[in-house]
Amino acid sequence: MIILIAGASHTGKTMLSKKILDKYRYPYLSIDHLKMGLIRSGYTDLSPSSGDEALTDYLWPVVREMIKTAIENNQNMTVEGCYIPYRWQDDFSDDYLKSIRYIRLIMSEKYIREHFDDIKKYACVVEKRLDDSYCTTESVLADNRRELEMCNKYGVDYYLIDDKYEIKLEIDV
Repeated sequence: MIILIAGASHTGKTMLSKKILDKYRYPYLSIDHLKMGLIRSGYTDLSPSSGDEALTDYLWPVVREMIKTAIENNQNMTVEGCYIPYRWQDDFSDDYLKSIRYIRLIMSEKYIREHFDDIKKYACVVEKRLDDSYCTTESVLADNRRELEMCNKYGVDYYLIDDKYEIKLEIDV
C-alpha cells in the first residue's frame, strides 16, 4: 500500500506520515528531503523558492517512478509533500491505483483563524524548521484557499480540517 499525503505547507503532512510510521510501520518519504538533496547536490538549478509548479514538474516524475517501484516490489510506503499534482492518478494504470490511497489536507479559514498559534507551535514537532518566518496567518489562509480552489477545479477529494485537528485514517493491512 502506498499512501500519498498532499496539501499546503503547515497542514500536518509530515506529522500524519510519522503517525502512520509509528502505527503501521510504513516508512515515509518527504518530498521536501528529495527536493533539498537534489538542490544541494547541484543536480538542478531550481531553488526552494522556485515555485510549487516548477518544483512539482521536476520532482513528480522521480517520485511517481519510486511509487511504481514500491508497488511492484509489494512494499508499503507513505509519500508526503506539497509537490503531488492534482491529477496524480493520471500517471498510473488501474493496477497501480488499486495500491494507492490518497489524502489531501486542507485547513478551513475558521480553523486557521482560531488555531494559528497551534499551527505555528506544531510546525516543528517532527522536523526542525530553520526559518519559519514566512508562515503568517495570511500566507496559510492563501495557501489553503488555493488548495481548495484547485481541488474543486480538478474534482479532487480532500480532508477538511475545520473544528479540531483530528484525522482518522484506518489502513487495511
